[in-house]
Amino acid sequence: MDYTLPLVFADDSPTCGRELTPTADADLVAQLQQGSEAAFRTLVARYQDRIYRTVFSLLRTPEEAEDVAQEVFVEVYQTIARFRGEASLTTWLYRLATSRALRARQKARAQKRFAYFTSLLGFDNDVLHEPPDHAHPLALLEGQQQLQLLLDHIARLPDQQQVAFTLHHEQGLRYEEIAAVLNTSVSAVESLLFRARQTLRKHVQRHRHA
Repeated sequence: MDYTLPLVFADDSPTCGRELTPTADADLVAQLQQGSEAAFRTLVARYQDRIYRTVFSLLRTPEEAEDVAQEVFVEVYQTIARFRGEASLTTWLYRLATSRALRARQKARAQKRFAYFTSLLGFDNDVLHEPPDHAHPLALLEGQQQLQLLLDHIARLPDQQQVAFTLHHEQGLRYEEIAAVLNTSVSAVESLLFRARQTLRKHVQRHRHA
């Protein structure tokens, strides 16, 4: 998946298009803070898939997930000078991705509520229905109805539980890494994951006995 880079990169300078291969994120951050165009391209190439998958897991709409993922990289480009390394680059990116995805979801829900209530008041606005449920990458691979049902239940988890579950089970982050993203403790992450699993287990059992 390709992202449109800020227009400042669309020039004919010799460095544009030349690829850097920093040995570590720390090197990449240093080059980004020096304004390296090639370093920004390397950042996008290195992290775009992970960021997109994380955002998509929370939004479930490919077009919206792509927009939000691109916003994450634009924010990095605009604010990298203020990055001081209190957290790792990966943690910072996941933090930006999850917070932007949750804000986008809240905004979409607010818009739907507004459209619904204005329609009740007799305005001509069309009621915004739920967007079509696009298949999750796992669902595309498995093609199982039960998996899609499980994903629907995951989408209904409280925000913090859903973020923790997504980062751990889909992105493979350790508890310590999730705690850094959510700015909380490891024990709090353990609690979030425990409650998420308990909720999902109840839903699955209820469906099996329905």
